[in-house]
Amino acid sequence: MSSRDPDGRDRAVGNSKSLNTQNTVNYTSPAGDENMAAIKVGREQVTRDPDRCDIPYYVAEFIEREVGTDLNCLRKLGKLIEELSENKKQLEEQVLTVSSEVPKRIQNALKNAEDSKKSLSQLLGEETVLFDSINSHLLTAQPWMEDLGVLISQIEEVERHLAYLKWISQIEELSDNIQQYLMTNNVPEAATTLASMAELDIKLQESSCSHLLTFVRSTVKFWHKILKDKLSSDFEEILTHLHWPFVGPPQSQVFGLAAPANVPEIYNNLETLFSQLLKLQTSDELLTKPKQLPEKYSLPPSPPIILPMQIMLNPLQKRFKYHFTGNRQTNVLSKPEWYLTQVLMWIGNHAKFLDDKIQPILDKAGSSVNARLEFSRALVMLILEKLAADIPCLLYDDNLFCHLVDEVLLFERELYAAHGYLSSFPSCMHILSEETCFQRWLTVERKFALQKMDSILSSEAAWVSQYKDITDVDEMKVPDCAETFTTLLQVITDRYKNLPTASRKLQFLELQKDLVDDFRLRLTQVMKEETRASLAFRYCAILNAVNYIGTVLADWADNVFFLELQQAALEVCADSNAFSKLQLGQLACMESSVFDDMINLLERLKHDMLTRQVDHVFREVKDAAKLYKKERWLSLPSQAEQAVMSLSSTACPLLLTLRDRLLQLEQQLCYSLFKIFWQMLAEKVDMFIYQEVILANHFNEGGAAQLQFDMTRNLFPLFSHYCKRPENYFKHIKEACIILNLNVGSALLLKDALHSASENGTILDPNQPSATAVLNELGVYKLAQQDVEILLNLRTNWPNIGK
Repeated sequence: MSSRDPDGRDRAVGNSKSLNTQNTVNYTSPAGDENMAAIKVGREQVTRDPDRCDIPYYVAEFIEREVGTDLNCLRKLGKLIEELSENKKQLEEQVLTVSSEVPKRIQNALKNAEDSKKSLSQLLGEETVLFDSINSHLLTAQPWMEDLGVLISQIEEVERHLAYLKWISQIEELSDNIQQYLMTNNVPEAATTLASMAELDIKLQESSCSHLLTFVRSTVKFWHKILKDKLSSDFEEILTHLHWPFVGPPQSQVFGLAAPANVPEIYNNLETLFSQLLKLQTSDELLTKPKQLPEKYSLPPSPPIILPMQIMLNPLQKRFKYHFTGNRQTNVLSKPEWYLTQVLMWIGNHAKFLDDKIQPILDKAGSSVNARLEFSRALVMLILEKLAADIPCLLYDDNLFCHLVDEVLLFERELYAAHGYLSSFPSCMHILSEETCFQRWLTVERKFALQKMDSILSSEAAWVSQYKDITDVDEMKVPDCAETFTTLLQVITDRYKNLPTASRKLQFLELQKDLVDDFRLRLTQVMKEETRASLAFRYCAILNAVNYIGTVLADWADNVFFLELQQAALEVCADSNAFSKLQLGQLACMESSVFDDMINLLERLKHDMLTRQVDHVFREVKDAAKLYKKERWLSLPSQAEQAVMSLSSTACPLLLTLRDRLLQLEQQLCYSLFKIFWQMLAEKVDMFIYQEVILANHFNEGGAAQLQFDMTRNLFPLFSHYCKRPENYFKHIKEACIILNLNVGSALLLKDALHSASENGTILDPNQPSATAVLNELGVYKLAQQDVEILLNLRTNWPNIGK
C-alpha cells in the first residue's frame, strides 16, 4: 500500500484483495476477531501528511469508504477494479489530448505576436513620414499665419470700435428720445426711457472702457437732474396743496374736515407724479450715495429710501435739524424725549394718509415697499444720527446717560408695538450696542441696580408682604424686598431683550446672574444676624424671599427668551471649550438652564435655613419631653382599670410646644416651605420618641396603651391639618405601638414566628411564612425583624409559665 510507482493504485487494490481473502479464510477461526482488530489498528495508523500528496492515505480512505469493516462487501472488489481501470483509461486519454493541443496553441500565439510586431513597425514608419510632412507644412504656412493674425487683430479692433459706437449710438438714441418726450411734455415716457438708460449703465459697470462709462454716467446724470427737478417741483406743489406735512393729529388735518372741490384732481396728480418719480429710483441710486453711519454701529443692510418718499420727508427732516441741532433751545442733551416724541408724533400723524393714499400707488406700481414702514425707517435714521452725535457728549454723566437709555427704550417699545416697526431694520439698539456705549450701559445698569438693592433692603417695609391682608394673593408670603428685586430683574430683561445680537444679550444675562448672587449674599448676611432668632418674623421673611427668587428663576428657565439665550450660550461655549462635554450635553438637551448655578445656591441656602429652624424647634421639643421620657410606663394602670383614657400629663409640654411652633411657622412661612418644615420636624420627632422614649423604657399593658393613646389621639392629630394620614410620617412610633399593644397570644405567636425564621436562616421552607410576611400582616413595614424582637423584649406583660 505504500508503493508510489505508476501502478500503485492497482497494487493497492490487489493487496487489499489478498487481505480480504485472508480475512475470509480466518473468519471462522477463533482468532478472526483479533485479526480484524489488528486491521483496524493498521488503518488508524495510516495518517495523512498535509505537506505532501499522501497516496497511501487516499487509498486507505477509499477502501475504508467502499469496503469498511463489513467482510461481505469484499464481493464488490471486482466491480471496483473495473471502475478504477476505466477511470485510469479516461485520465490517460485526457493527458494525451492535452499534451497534443498545447504546442499548437503556443505556436498560434507566437505567430500572432510576430504579426503584431510587423504591424507596429509599419505604423511607426507611417507616423514618421506624417510627422515630417506636418513640420514641412507648418514651416511653409508660418508667414501666412502671421499675416492672418494681423488681419484678425485688426478685425477684432474694428469690431470693438463698432460695438463701442453702437453703445454710444444707443445711448444717444435714448438721450434723443428723452429730449423729444420732454419737448412734447411726455414726462412718463421720458422717465421710462431714463430708467432704461440707467439699466444700460448698470450693465456696463464691469467694462474697462472708462470714457464710455463716464459718458453714460454723465448722460444719465444730466437727464436725471432735469427730470428730478421738474417732477420734484411739481410733486412738492401737490404736497403743498395737500398741506403736507401734517403737524397735527389726523382729526385736525384740513382734508379731513372740509375737502376742496379739486381734491380728486390733486390726488390723481399725486399718483401720477409719485409713479413717475418711482421710475427714477434706479438712476437715483446710481447717482446718489445715501448717508451711512460708521461701521462700528453694525447697522443691518437696508435699501435707500425711495425717491418720492425722500421728497415727502424733506420738510420733516428740515424741521428736525432746525429744532434738534445747533444752538436751539430745543436741542438739549437732558431732554432726548423731545425729539423721540416728535418723531413718534410724525409717524402717527401721517400713518392714515400713507396707508390710504400712498400704499395703493405703490401696490399699483408693483413695488414691495410698505409706505408706512418706509416713512418710519427714514425718520428713525434721523434718530440714529442724532444719538450717534449726542451719546459721546453724555457718556460719562451717569444720570444723563441713564435717562437717555430709558427714553430710547420707551421709544423703541412704542415704535414696535404701535407702529409695527420691523426688527430687521436699523434701530436705536444698534447705536446702544456699539462697544464703548454698550460697556458704559452695562456699568451704569449695574451701578443703579446695586443702589436700588441697597434701598430695597434698607427700607422699613423690606420684610413685609404688600399683600399680607389678601389671603388669596399672599400664598407665597413674599416680602417686599424680594418682589421688588425680581421686578428689577424683569425690568432689566425687558430693557435688553431687543438687543440685535445674542452676544450682547448674554453679557446682560451675566449681569443679572451677578445681581442675583449679590442679593443672595446680602440675604445671607442679614440671615446670619438673625440666626439666634431663627423662628422670628424677619428670619422667616428672609427664607420666603430666598424661596420666591429661586421659584421665579426656575420659571424663567422655561421661558422662550431664556431658552434661546441658552442655545446661544451653548454655541459660544462649544466654540471656546469653556464647558465640559457633559455640561454641553446637559445644555443641549435642556436638562439644565442658564440659571442653574443660581438656583442651586439659593436651594442650598433655603435648606440650611430650614434645617436651622427644624433644629431649633426640635431642641425645644426635646426639652419639653424630659418628663415624658421618665414616665413610669412599667406601672401604669391598664385600660380596663380606667374609666376614660386621658392624655399623659407629662406629654402636655411636648404637644403644646409642637402645636405653638407649627401654628407660628404656618403663619410666617409660605405653604411650600412650611410643608418641608413640618415633614422634616415630624421625621425628627418620630426618631426621637422611638429611640428616647420607647426603646429606653419597658412597658406593661397599661403603659403600652397609654403610649398608643398619646400618640394616635394627640400627637398625630396635630399634623392632621397638613395631611390626610399623618401617621405615615411617624412610622417608627406607629409600628412600635402596634407591637407593644398586641394581645399576649398574638405576641407569643409573633415571637415564635420570628424565632423560627431566625433558626431557619437561609433554608427556604414553603410552608413556613417569612418574618417579613408575618410582620406585614400586622401592619409593620418600616421596622426590621431585629427591631421587632427588641420591642417584644420591652413588654412586661408575659404570662407566668414556670420554668
